[in-house]
Amino acid sequence: MTDTIAEHAAPGLQAGTPLVQMENVGKAYGAIRALEGINLTVNAGEVSCVLGDNGAGKSTLIKIISGLHPHTEGVLKVDDEVVSFGSPRESLDHGIATVYQDLAVVSLMEVWRNFFLGSEIRKGTFPGAPMDIKGMREIADQELKKMGIHVKDINQPIGTLSGGQRQCVAIARAVYFGARVLILDEPTAALGVKQSGVVLKYTSAARDAGLGVVFITHNPHHAYMVGDHFIILKLGRCVLDRKRSAVTLEELTTQMAGGQELEELQHELKRG
Repeated sequence: MTDTIAEHAAPGLQAGTPLVQMENVGKAYGAIRALEGINLTVNAGEVSCVLGDNGAGKSTLIKIISGLHPHTEGVLKVDDEVVSFGSPRESLDHGIATVYQDLAVVSLMEVWRNFFLGSEIRKGTFPGAPMDIKGMREIADQELKKMGIHVKDINQPIGTLSGGQRQCVAIARAVYFGARVLILDEPTAALGVKQSGVVLKYTSAARDAGLGVVFITHNPHHAYMVGDHFIILKLGRCVLDRKRSAVTLEELTTQMAGGQELEELQHELKRG
């Protein structure tokens, strides 16, 4: 799997190089503050895990980096240059690709068609040039086999694949088209243990090949398996910001469960 990613990763990525930086970033929707004072650095060759329950601000953070919504406070940098994306296309042009939980795939369309959806290869540059169907089938099949996905038929509908396989097709597609930063939105949320393992392995492979990965999740166990850096959001604010060496899985799980609030609740419910 690593070979596949490394083959298409942008040249010159060195581990530890800051690719995306958020400095005191905030987002307000009128009087509602969805994010406040967020600091996050996504380095090449690292997985940055962003954890939090529903409503914590994870989706807003994704939307800012992916170009769906501009931030209203702080500074966003890509390759050490200040940016403010006006559209997802601008984010993608900077090498940032987002794989959403509700995958942007057409279930009844073939696997290879989904792999090239919106970026089809054509036989020539003239208007109305026909698609290179044979070439796209071969490329998609080759790329998926390299990452360990063996579909019965590259022409089968992508809806017939498992959830983990569909996630990996989307990740492989993003990397194939030049992504240097991958944002994975709850990639294991609806998957079983085996399928989650497939996605986690490929996430690790992306990190090992030098890409920067933002892994959004509410599952501390999955995060700890692949993460190098962890932040936990609560009501739009960061309540934990630690490197892997400075936090244990137990601490991560406790903070996700409520930390101090949970202890106070236990004390209140304790029988006299």
